[in-house]
Amino acid sequence: MAHFDSKVLTRRAVLGTPAALIGFSSFLAAAPAGWSDADLMEPKALAQRLTGKTTGRPIILHVGFGVLYRSKHIPDSIFAGPGNKPEGLENLKKVVSAYPKTQEIVIYCGCCPWVNCPNMKAAFTALKALGYQRVKALMIETNFSKDWIQMGYPVQNGEAGA
Repeated sequence: MAHFDSKVLTRRAVLGTPAALIGFSSFLAAAPAGWSDADLMEPKALAQRLTGKTTGRPIILHVGFGVLYRSKHIPDSIFAGPGNKPEGLENLKKVVSAYPKTQEIVIYCGCCPWVNCPNMKAAFTALKALGYQRVKALMIETNFSKDWIQMGYPVQNGEAGA
């Protein structure tokens, strides 16, 4: 039996469940090849950590476009630059150089549907290549507005800058 978590249907919940039984055949293909469940974090899980009283908050890096970050972003996230551009990856390296390799890092973009995002995989791969082992990609299925803002998760406005 598939597990339904509030309004969010998780990929892990439906693995092994025939898509026809849950009536959402495109859902199983949401994560591109090369990603594992261990690489991913769902928005609800991060929002709970941000609003809860947990210690050891992750560093949150926005690896999308500056215009999106300036509009609204996850509170206290750091603009690292678009992961699909060489200058974005260079800025990402500069930002993370201040943190130990054991630091938990969550990256996110939200510019477009997950399957089309040009930024996430490159940024994730770069962080892993730099030796960061506790990296998670925030799986924003549709876009930041729908999957974060409209869900009522915390946001702030601000300028793009590390």
